[in-house]
Amino acid sequence: MTVSLAGGKEEVRDLVSDLTAHSRRKGLGWRVKGLTLKRQCERRFAEGISADVQNADVVISLGCGVGAQSMSETFPERRIIPGINTSNMGAPEKKGVFKEKCMGCGRCTIDRTAGICTLARCAKGLQNGPCGGSVDGKCELYPEIDCAWHQVYTILEAKGELSEAVEPVPPKDWSRSHSGGVRTVRSKE
Repeated sequence: MTVSLAGGKEEVRDLVSDLTAHSRRKGLGWRVKGLTLKRQCERRFAEGISADVQNADVVISLGCGVGAQSMSETFPERRIIPGINTSNMGAPEKKGVFKEKCMGCGRCTIDRTAGICTLARCAKGLQNGPCGGSVDGKCELYPEIDCAWHQVYTILEAKGELSEAVEPVPPKDWSRSHSGGVRTVRSKE
Protein backbone atom coordinates (compact mmCIF):
# COMPACT_ATOMS: atom_id res chain seq x y z
CA MET A 1 0.00 0.00 0.00
CA THR A 2 3.04 2.25 -0.15
CA VAL A 3 2.00 3.73 -3.50
CA SER A 4 -1.37 4.84 -2.10
CA LEU A 5 0.33 6.41 0.92
CA ALA A 6 -1.73 4.16 3.18
CA GLY A 7 0.56 1.39 4.37
CA GLY A 8 4.20 1.84 3.53
CA LYS A 9 7.02 2.08 6.04
CA GLU A 10 6.47 5.81 6.59
CA GLU A 11 2.74 5.40 7.21
CA VAL A 12 3.33 2.50 9.62
CA ARG A 13 5.97 4.53 11.45
CA ASP A 14 3.58 7.50 11.73
CA LEU A 15 0.73 5.30 12.99
CA VAL A 16 2.99 3.69 15.61
CA SER A 17 4.10 7.16 16.73
CA ASP A 18 0.51 8.44 16.93
CA LEU A 19 -0.79 5.39 18.81
CA THR A 20 2.14 5.47 21.25
CA ALA A 21 1.58 9.18 21.93
CA HIS A 22 -2.17 8.58 22.42
CA SER A 23 -1.47 5.73 24.84
CA ARG A 24 0.99 7.88 26.79
CA ARG A 25 -1.47 10.80 27.02
CA LYS A 26 -4.31 8.56 28.20
CA GLY A 27 -2.16 6.35 30.44
CA LEU A 28 -3.21 3.21 28.57
CA GLY A 29 0.12 1.38 28.67
CA TRP A 30 -0.06 0.16 25.08
CA ARG A 31 3.00 -1.44 23.52
CA VAL A 32 2.86 -0.68 19.81
CA LYS A 33 5.02 -2.35 17.17
CA GLY A 34 5.02 -1.62 13.44
CA LEU A 35 5.72 -4.22 10.78
CA THR A 36 5.41 -4.15 7.00
CA LEU A 37 4.86 -7.02 4.59
CA LYS A 38 5.36 -7.30 0.87
CA ARG A 39 1.72 -8.42 0.51
CA GLN A 40 -0.78 -9.25 3.24
CA CYS A 41 -2.97 -11.13 0.79
CA GLU A 42 -0.40 -13.91 0.39
CA ARG A 43 -0.25 -16.29 3.33
CA ARG A 44 3.48 -16.97 2.87
CA PHE A 45 4.29 -13.31 3.58
CA ALA A 46 1.87 -13.06 6.51
CA GLU A 47 3.24 -16.23 8.10
CA GLY A 48 6.62 -14.48 8.32
CA ILE A 49 5.24 -12.30 11.11
CA SER A 50 3.33 -15.10 12.84
CA ALA A 51 5.17 -14.80 16.17
CA ASP A 52 4.50 -11.05 16.35
CA VAL A 53 0.82 -11.50 15.51
CA GLN A 54 0.42 -14.31 18.04
CA ASN A 55 1.80 -11.99 20.75
CA ALA A 56 -0.52 -9.12 19.80
CA ASP A 57 -3.94 -8.35 21.22
CA VAL A 58 -4.92 -6.41 18.11
CA VAL A 59 -3.47 -6.02 14.62
CA ILE A 60 -4.23 -2.94 12.53
CA SER A 61 -3.97 -3.73 8.83
CA LEU A 62 -2.97 -0.91 6.52
CA GLY A 63 -3.41 -3.20 3.51
CA CYS A 64 -6.41 -3.15 1.21
CA GLY A 65 -9.61 -4.91 2.17
CA VAL A 66 -8.30 -8.14 0.67
CA GLY A 67 -5.14 -7.91 2.78
CA ALA A 68 -7.08 -7.32 6.00
CA GLN A 69 -9.39 -10.26 5.24
CA SER A 70 -6.44 -12.51 4.40
CA MET A 71 -4.81 -11.59 7.69
CA SER A 72 -8.05 -12.49 9.52
CA GLU A 73 -8.13 -15.87 7.75
CA THR A 74 -4.44 -16.54 8.45
CA PHE A 75 -4.77 -15.54 12.12
CA PRO A 76 -8.40 -16.32 13.05
CA GLU A 77 -7.67 -16.12 16.78
CA ARG A 78 -6.53 -12.49 16.55
CA ARG A 79 -8.56 -9.36 16.08
CA ILE A 80 -7.59 -7.74 12.77
CA ILE A 81 -8.79 -4.15 12.32
CA PRO A 82 -8.74 -2.47 8.90
CA GLY A 83 -6.78 0.75 9.12
CA ILE A 84 -7.90 2.09 5.73
CA ASN A 85 -11.06 2.00 3.65
CA THR A 86 -10.50 0.36 0.28
CA SER A 87 -12.65 2.32 -2.12
CA ASN A 88 -11.67 1.41 -5.68
CA MET A 89 -9.31 -0.18 -8.16
CA GLY A 90 -7.64 2.99 -9.25
CA ALA A 91 -4.56 4.18 -11.02
CA PRO A 92 -2.40 6.90 -9.52
CA GLU A 93 -3.12 10.34 -10.94
CA LYS A 94 -0.60 12.07 -8.69
CA LYS A 95 0.90 11.30 -5.29
CA GLY A 96 -1.88 10.03 -3.02
CA VAL A 97 -4.69 10.49 -5.59
CA PHE A 98 -6.22 7.51 -7.39
CA LYS A 99 -8.77 7.50 -10.17
CA GLU A 100 -10.98 4.45 -10.46
CA LYS A 101 -10.37 2.78 -13.80
CA CYS A 102 -11.87 -0.71 -13.46
CA MET A 103 -14.95 -2.29 -11.89
CA GLY A 104 -13.50 -5.78 -11.86
CA CYS A 105 -16.76 -7.03 -13.41
CA GLY A 106 -15.31 -10.22 -14.79
CA ARG A 107 -16.30 -9.55 -18.41
CA CYS A 108 -13.97 -6.89 -19.79
CA THR A 109 -15.04 -4.95 -22.89
CA ILE A 110 -12.32 -2.31 -23.11
CA ASP A 111 -11.16 -3.83 -26.39
CA ARG A 112 -14.32 -2.24 -27.89
CA THR A 113 -14.16 1.04 -25.98
CA ALA A 114 -10.68 2.38 -26.72
CA GLY A 115 -9.20 0.91 -23.54
CA ILE A 116 -11.69 2.73 -21.29
CA CYS A 117 -13.87 0.88 -18.78
CA THR A 118 -17.18 2.63 -19.27
CA LEU A 119 -18.65 0.85 -16.24
CA ALA A 120 -16.15 2.55 -13.95
CA ARG A 121 -15.64 5.81 -15.78
CA CYS A 122 -19.15 6.69 -17.01
CA ALA A 123 -21.30 8.12 -14.21
CA LYS A 124 -24.22 6.10 -15.57
CA GLY A 125 -22.17 2.98 -16.32
CA LEU A 126 -23.37 2.99 -19.92
CA GLN A 127 -22.03 0.15 -22.05
CA ASN A 128 -23.32 1.12 -25.49
CA GLY A 129 -22.65 4.72 -26.19
CA PRO A 130 -23.14 8.08 -24.57
CA CYS A 131 -26.30 9.33 -22.94
CA GLY A 132 -26.29 12.44 -25.05
CA GLY A 133 -26.11 14.83 -22.13
CA SER A 134 -22.42 15.62 -22.06
CA VAL A 135 -21.32 19.21 -22.68
CA ASP A 136 -17.91 20.05 -24.11
CA GLY A 137 -16.63 16.56 -23.27
CA LYS A 138 -17.76 16.77 -19.64
CA CYS A 139 -20.29 14.56 -17.84
CA GLU A 140 -23.79 16.01 -17.44
CA LEU A 141 -24.05 14.61 -13.90
CA TYR A 142 -20.57 15.60 -12.75
CA PRO A 143 -19.30 18.47 -14.91
CA GLU A 144 -15.88 18.30 -13.25
CA ILE A 145 -15.17 14.88 -14.80
CA ASP A 146 -14.59 13.94 -18.40
CA CYS A 147 -17.35 12.06 -20.21
CA ALA A 148 -16.04 8.52 -20.68
CA TRP A 149 -17.89 8.10 -23.96
CA HIS A 150 -16.56 11.39 -25.31
CA GLN A 151 -13.09 10.01 -24.59
CA VAL A 152 -13.93 6.70 -26.31
CA TYR A 153 -15.18 8.45 -29.44
CA THR A 154 -12.25 10.90 -29.53
CA ILE A 155 -9.68 8.10 -29.26
CA LEU A 156 -11.37 5.82 -31.79
CA GLU A 157 -11.88 8.68 -34.24
CA ALA A 158 -8.20 9.67 -34.02
CA LYS A 159 -7.22 6.06 -34.74
CA GLY A 160 -9.68 5.75 -37.62
CA GLU A 161 -11.59 3.05 -35.72
CA LEU A 162 -14.88 4.80 -35.00
CA SER A 163 -16.80 1.85 -36.46
CA GLU A 164 -15.75 -0.10 -33.33
CA ALA A 165 -18.01 2.10 -31.18
CA VAL A 166 -21.02 1.36 -33.38
CA GLU A 167 -20.87 -2.39 -32.68
CA PRO A 168 -23.04 -2.97 -29.59
CA VAL A 169 -21.54 -4.52 -26.50
CA PRO A 170 -23.64 -7.54 -25.46
CA PRO A 171 -25.62 -7.17 -22.24
CA LYS A 172 -23.43 -7.56 -19.17
CA ASP A 173 -23.46 -10.97 -17.50
CA TRP A 174 -23.91 -9.65 -13.98
CA SER A 175 -23.54 -13.14 -12.50
CA ARG A 176 -19.81 -12.46 -12.73
CA SER A 177 -20.11 -9.17 -10.86
CA HIS A 178 -19.64 -8.39 -7.18
CA SER A 179 -23.34 -8.82 -6.51
CA GLY A 180 -23.08 -12.53 -7.29
CA GLY A 181 -21.17 -13.26 -4.08
CA VAL A 182 -17.60 -14.41 -3.70
CA ARG A 183 -15.87 -14.90 -7.02
CA THR A 184 -13.00 -17.31 -7.57
CA VAL A 185 -10.64 -16.55 -10.41
CA ARG A 186 -8.39 -19.29 -11.74
CA SER A 187 -5.42 -18.33 -13.83
CA LYS A 188 -4.48 -20.48 -16.79
CA GLU A 189 -1.46 -22.55 -15.89
